Amino acid sequence: MPTLLITGANRGLGLEFVKQYAAAGWRVLACCRMPATAENLQALSDASQGRVTLHALDVADLSDIDALAQQLHGTPIDLLINNAGIYPDRHSGFGQTDYDAWVLAFLVNTMAPMKMAEAFVGNLDLGQGKTIATVSSKMGSLDDNTSGDAYLYRSSKAAVNMVVKSLSLDLAPRGIRAVVLHPGWVQTDMGGPNALISGETSIAGMRKVLDRLTAEDSGRFIGFDGTEIPW
Repeated sequence: MPTLLITGANRGLGLEFVKQYAAAGWRVLACCRMPATAENLQALSDASQGRVTLHALDVADLSDIDALAQQLHGTPIDLLINNAGIYPDRHSGFGQTDYDAWVLAFLVNTMAPMKMAEAFVGNLDLGQGKTIATVSSKMGSLDDNTSGDAYLYRSSKAAVNMVVKSLSLDLAPRGIRAVVLHPGWVQTDMGGPNALISGETSIAGMRKVLDRLTAEDSGRFIGFDGTEIPW
């Protein structure tokens, strides 16, 4: 039974990842800040016959990541999905920059995925899938930015794209692949009701992308529909 470790599993894309991978027979280590209040995630766990286990993890607290890595020491992990993320720009723009929020955006969106890779690389060594997937966004693409604004979110996603590109090179000798995924504009709390696709469609597409990954795909920025996203 392959094993997935995923952050931000309590709602939106994370919850749908858990739902679909569990239905496909995977063991899912589902992480979120407060599992006790994550009712939908708890329901998935209760119905999973032990395949889905919940783990408290606040990725903004890097010591939390170390603590979870200690708990899971020796557990083979086939796929690590860095899904947790924040969008702090909703009420700011040029001239209204919240610099404290910017620091938090980099901590959650950029530094935490790097820390997850460092903390769980030994677990990935033990697994068969040896894949790190980080959910980013076209809003982190320099080429795609034709509207400006969203300085905090865009910069943190552009930065994590570079982190993953470097990981793909540094971890290649260990046989570990690292990719960046664009989920599309999805109907979630973050994407809003006017988004173009459902969570089910986005996750099904990203799962297909991950199922087909080869070593040559490591370091790529890939859309949920398999298209190459320009950096």
